[in-house]
Amino acid sequence: MLTISGLTKSFGGRTLFKDASLQVNRDDRIGLVGPNGAGKTTLFTMILEQDTGDGGVISLQRNVSLGYLPQESAPIGNETVLELATSISPAFSRLQQQLKAAAASQANGVGESLDHSAHADHDDYHNVVTQFDEMGGHQIESKAKKILSGLSFREKDFDRPCREMSGGWVMRAHLARLLVQGPDLLMLDEPTNHLDLDALLWFQEYLRNYPGAILMISHDREFLNQLVGGIVEIRQASLIRYRGNYEDYLVQRAAKEEQLSAAYKNQQREIAHLMEFVDRFRAKNTKASQAQSKLKQIERMEKIEAPESDERTVKFRFPQPQRSGLKVIDLKNIHHAYGPNVVYQGVDFEAARSQRIVLVGPNGAGKSTLLKILAGLIPFQEGTRELGHNVKAGYYGQYRVETLNTAHTVLEEGLETPQRITEQFVRTVLGSFLFRGDDVFKKVSVLSGGEKSRLAIVKLLLDPPNLLLMDEPTTHLDMASIDALVGALHQYEGTLIFISHDVYFIRAIANHVVHVNAGRLTHYPGGYQYYLDKSAAVSERAGLTSGREEKKEDSSTLQGRPSVKLKDQKRLEAEQRQARSRVRKGQQQIVHRLEKEIAELEKQQVGLTADLENHETYEQPGRAAGINRELSGLVKSLEKLTKDWEHAASKLTEMENT
Repeated sequence: MLTISGLTKSFGGRTLFKDASLQVNRDDRIGLVGPNGAGKTTLFTMILEQDTGDGGVISLQRNVSLGYLPQESAPIGNETVLELATSISPAFSRLQQQLKAAAASQANGVGESLDHSAHADHDDYHNVVTQFDEMGGHQIESKAKKILSGLSFREKDFDRPCREMSGGWVMRAHLARLLVQGPDLLMLDEPTNHLDLDALLWFQEYLRNYPGAILMISHDREFLNQLVGGIVEIRQASLIRYRGNYEDYLVQRAAKEEQLSAAYKNQQREIAHLMEFVDRFRAKNTKASQAQSKLKQIERMEKIEAPESDERTVKFRFPQPQRSGLKVIDLKNIHHAYGPNVVYQGVDFEAARSQRIVLVGPNGAGKSTLLKILAGLIPFQEGTRELGHNVKAGYYGQYRVETLNTAHTVLEEGLETPQRITEQFVRTVLGSFLFRGDDVFKKVSVLSGGEKSRLAIVKLLLDPPNLLLMDEPTTHLDMASIDALVGALHQYEGTLIFISHDVYFIRAIANHVVHVNAGRLTHYPGGYQYYLDKSAAVSERAGLTSGREEKKEDSSTLQGRPSVKLKDQKRLEAEQRQARSRVRKGQQQIVHRLEKEIAELEKQQVGLTADLENHETYEQPGRAAGINRELSGLVKSLEKLTKDWEHAASKLTEMENT
């Protein structure tokens, strides 16, 4: 389908590709990875013939169609959301405009005498409708509406002009257009950046059944793990292909690096040994010819390049916030509305010290609003917001970059913190977020949006509050920076409440999930998998996925089995069903027992917490210390039981799906 052979490309004095090759076949699902600036987007532009290489060939099979979603800033005109989603070709778009004009013309003629002009308008309208039907217009519109709904558009948005929508929603509409179009090769550059979690899960499920090939750039490793069957890494100006998903790639790359490092060291030892001979004997007449021969031997060697240093997170200790009280924040009976749009009506929310809470739910459910109420950034009409003892809240949102001083350098901005830290430490932290070498002397004013986001996160981590509220912190981060953030948050001793659509990040950080929907909060006292298992709601809209069918066992598969009497066959099958049922019931009992034990411990936790908040407790010497010890032991027991439950529930799910 797509063949890249001997590709060479230099840019700004730097070689991006040197004799690089790649083959993409019709059923391939490939993730393109590499550090920022490696040339991933440049490769896309060359495939699309928007840029040219310095050498080599990029060829497509005849009649293969390409579809491309850029990372940012796709063009829009005066079209509505639905018109953009259905603009699968210039011819179809022209027909849509003709249909709209013909319909308007006919509507203007309603009630007037049917003169010759009116008859002509009626005929024009009929002709356009006929052409629209012949091109499958109604089926295309129906498909587009399903896809738009899956991407979290509401029906009332379909006829809204795209110019009224934010950039993120415009990108979703362009993504819908590509899925409606269904090209043979779908090229996606960071397609999950503008999706909320529900839309992302729907999109992921849709791509599982996509009939064409997919080549994508993504920093979302969970997304890659779920979809791709191959990874292509841009490294040392080459395109290196690995089989499997992203986790498989990491294992294979580590093994390859180890082999390459060993081969490089062996070759360097051999070269050093030969050079030692040359240096000793090149001046001696009797050995000069041998020395010259050794030099030529070195020149003829195919040199192994030194392995590039990887981007593993540097191990260091981040500054920690002052310890807060056990209860960190409490919202009671919160009422909030934007004009007539009621978001919350009497909602309660509470967070305890050291919790890692992720807010999930459909777009527009009020997650960001809740986070801003928790941060004290927006007022509410009724209710109370109470911070716990010694609590200091800090908010990281999409506008935090505006707080940076653009006249500073990156290093100066990092050093501007009340914490007592050294310049070397700040440079180490900046390096873990990919500000390396002379990058730290760049002015903030010249940084890209993604670089400013990384710098804002560094500043937050260098002086963290003990209540940290983060809205989509990974949006502009690459995988190395996400790993650095995960490492920092694992060390973080305060309370974290965040919103994210990055499933890898959620799994790595969250120990409590709050589902937000229609003004209601549903709590799940466990990690993301616990939430999925308990809610059975990976995506309630999975039914929108086109072409998805349940797998059914074909009775013809029995034909290849050894022949047995039908009666014996039925008896064996019944015994197998009964055996599976007994095992499944036993597993259900284990899950129910663990749930009961967890519920009992959570009840005890609530009681002990209430005792700690009672001033009478402190009138009894040693009573508060005893309660704290009991709470500490209880929390450890809860963590162990929760892990046991997750394992048991996962095993039960596997049984129920077989």
